[in-house]
Amino acid sequence: MAQSYFTLASPSKKSALASPMRPASESCQAERITLSVHCDMTELEADWRMLDANTLNSLHQSFDWCAAWKVAHESELLVVRGAVGGQVLFLLPFEVERGRLFRTARVIATGHSNLNTGLFAAEIERAPQNELIRPLTVGLRRALRAYADVVALEKTPGSWRGRPHPLAALPGISNPNASFQLGLAGDMERTLAQLNAKRRRKKMRLSERRLAELGGYDYVIADEPAEAHALLETFFRQKAARLEAQGLPDVFDNAETRAFFRLLIDRQGAGDRLLELHAIRLKGEHQGRIIAVTGLSRKGDHVICQFGSIEDAIAADSSPGELLFYRVIERLCGEGVALFDFGIGDQPYKRSWCTVETPLRDITLPLTLRGYAAAGLHRAVVRAKRAIKANRTLYAFVQRRRRQLVRATAEIAED
Repeated sequence: MAQSYFTLASPSKKSALASPMRPASESCQAERITLSVHCDMTELEADWRMLDANTLNSLHQSFDWCAAWKVAHESELLVVRGAVGGQVLFLLPFEVERGRLFRTARVIATGHSNLNTGLFAAEIERAPQNELIRPLTVGLRRALRAYADVVALEKTPGSWRGRPHPLAALPGISNPNASFQLGLAGDMERTLAQLNAKRRRKKMRLSERRLAELGGYDYVIADEPAEAHALLETFFRQKAARLEAQGLPDVFDNAETRAFFRLLIDRQGAGDRLLELHAIRLKGEHQGRIIAVTGLSRKGDHVICQFGSIEDAIAADSSPGELLFYRVIERLCGEGVALFDFGIGDQPYKRSWCTVETPLRDITLPLTLRGYAAAGLHRAVVRAKRAIKANRTLYAFVQRRRRQLVRATAEIAED
């Protein structure tokens, strides 16, 4: 049920934020943007799925992705709908997180998303960016201040796929992490030509030669839900073991997050692949042993790597993770994919594959007096993280202390 409505006049005499059914030149000052707040996703499903069709909107804000997250986490949702003349312009799906001091309206599933764009109609991309500033800032403050102290729009791109993002005009700060992509050029040869092709092929042949000594391997794509679930459980085990060995916390080690990824397998979106599991499986003496797993999502011509893991106990020297990515990218080159996204976070293997680095921004919008303190604290934490990561010595020290803390916590739990 809709909770409240706010109507704001568009700022310019001729606005490009008119109904998509009418040319921008016919819009006038009388056109108004109406914001409404909804707690029930299902009453917005038709509008939501219509905006899902815009390939520039992130899969992480798609209806099916958010519905799976809500079910798994029992989230308190607030969805802001913006419209002109009854025609939807945007949807911003938030979940409310209640801390000891602040209530934060954060884009749903931010903790496990690689890119947050919100959902915008394609027509809005042709509008001058400053036309969204007042409707968003004033409208969100009026609509959400009864429910939250601060709005957090994290991991948003300033531009995406060569176009400015509608939220780019809102003030924000750089996220400590960028995301990394590889453009696919239609076939593997042309794709590898963007990289060090000779070295990449040599590394692949070495991996295959070492696996041949063990009896060979199969590149597996889970076609049935049962097989996909089995590979997902393998990933959870491999990831937990590797992070424990490194003394790092396991972000997948909670029941809600695991339930979410299981739901994605069972709830495949219309035309989208919410989660598809790929793996390297050994033959020979280790018949059936999975030594590398990755989970992929696809929207249009954009594929995102959600996670990956490898088995350290067997054939680790064959670089099974690298081999799996080679086979995945090789296959996707023939399936009309234009962009393979390794996701957020700087890792050496990502830089070895990627030709594109996408900076991301965090936008915080205070809604209440308490929210100004929350926004200031968020910006201070982000700047501190960015400064630490920019200093290799300091970052290494922080990582060591983090590992020590994780191990000490584990020892206390065992005792």
